[in-house]
Amino acid sequence: MDRRSFIRTALADVGALAMGTRLSSYTRGIQGRPQGGSDSGPIQGSLERGGTLREFTLNLEPTQLEIPARGIFEKWLYNGQFPGPEIRAKEGERLRLTVRNNLPEGTTIHWHGIPLRNAMDGVPDITQPAIAPGGTFVYEFDAAPAGSFLYHSHFGLQPERGLVGPLVVEEKKPHVEYDREYTLSLNDVLAGAPMPLGRPMNAGSGMPGMLNPPYFALLINGRPPEAPTVFSVKTGERVRLRVINLSGATIYRFAIGGHPLTVTHTDGRPVEPLRVDSLPIAPGGRYDVLVEAKNPGAWPIAASPDSELPPARAVLRYMDSNESQARAGALPEGLTGGRSLNIDDLRGLGLPPAQKPNHTFNFVLAGGELKPGGMMSPAGMMTQEWTINGQAYPNADPMEVHMGESVRIRLENASAMPHPMHLHGHFFRVGNVLKDTTIVWTHSKRVELDFMANNSGSWLFHCHNLYHMTGGMMRLVRYK
Repeated sequence: MDRRSFIRTALADVGALAMGTRLSSYTRGIQGRPQGGSDSGPIQGSLERGGTLREFTLNLEPTQLEIPARGIFEKWLYNGQFPGPEIRAKEGERLRLTVRNNLPEGTTIHWHGIPLRNAMDGVPDITQPAIAPGGTFVYEFDAAPAGSFLYHSHFGLQPERGLVGPLVVEEKKPHVEYDREYTLSLNDVLAGAPMPLGRPMNAGSGMPGMLNPPYFALLINGRPPEAPTVFSVKTGERVRLRVINLSGATIYRFAIGGHPLTVTHTDGRPVEPLRVDSLPIAPGGRYDVLVEAKNPGAWPIAASPDSELPPARAVLRYMDSNESQARAGALPEGLTGGRSLNIDDLRGLGLPPAQKPNHTFNFVLAGGELKPGGMMSPAGMMTQEWTINGQAYPNADPMEVHMGESVRIRLENASAMPHPMHLHGHFFRVGNVLKDTTIVWTHSKRVELDFMANNSGSWLFHCHNLYHMTGGMMRLVRYK
């Protein structure tokens, strides 16, 4: 079977990228088995005797990245790749990841979606000190539960420089049958270094601040629409796609031409299979879907953004078909009609009955107002402030919980933008499924999240739009 500190929002000096840079094309791979469609395969790692420990090394360094048909860009990358190399382990194995920081500033890595012990969560000044330039840090935790996850820097806007990658924990016994597997990483890309959203103070009161970063391209597995990734299948196969949104701020609607999607997992948690034509996926969100290869040809795969940018594109190509290219400009029918996934339609497998909460937090998400920039913002810059109950982190009250209690978070979105809210160290129940990232849509939409306080420590709860998070839309969950 072919298986495929916010705390310091430092703006690093772009000139520092000139130090020790080297050319890295997305076609430059590393040793390891390919996962079809990704030119830079996963890190293979090494196993100790007994097969219980899997070790990896991630080197972080300034790198020149070549994006086909777009040019060469200065980025900060894991092992010279964008997105970072896929880390893959089997359920129950022990992961040991050595991180070597060759960047001009401190960094950390957050293992998004895995409810690991607090000391390994990768949040600077909360769970660990930042890894200093030239320093090394070793993360170690169990690869459990199984699912599709991701890893990324949790130091300010560093993910916008390229510090993101997929993480997959394979099930011991998959609850769905499939013949082939691919990982699809969705990315939005800046041409230069990230900047706080806002405008100069002298721009005039009539000019609104920017609501979206100036992305120049949307990519699937590191490739733009002009040179799309090709995912090859054979007629009759059942293909598992792990769709992972590694983007900094872009929410997509994902679909494949000529093929419905059967959703089997959300944020790594299994659900009763549900057939849809498209699905919304927020930054930090993941969906596993099955595709029945019953329609030979070459078909467009597209992730359409909530902005004016052209969609990210790839190609689903049948190896036993004469067609090799999807029709130019073609978009999947699911982007214009059909059934789009509604989270309320999903049902988690083996989900226990909902519990009455012991503690409820009522939060209003708001913001977007321009405020004078902080100490590290460019001179004269106004930046956007995003708040929870009118408070912007770090000047925000912590959410204090007790071990063993059931906690409910009621969210109302009073702002003009959707917010993908993410909880570290826990899965939460939303509707009838378990997730760790969910979208709170605009127009006063409300969402209730329930989680069990069963993982002691200090954890972040924040919007996974990086600009909203660094603008203050974050709270600390603290065990008493």
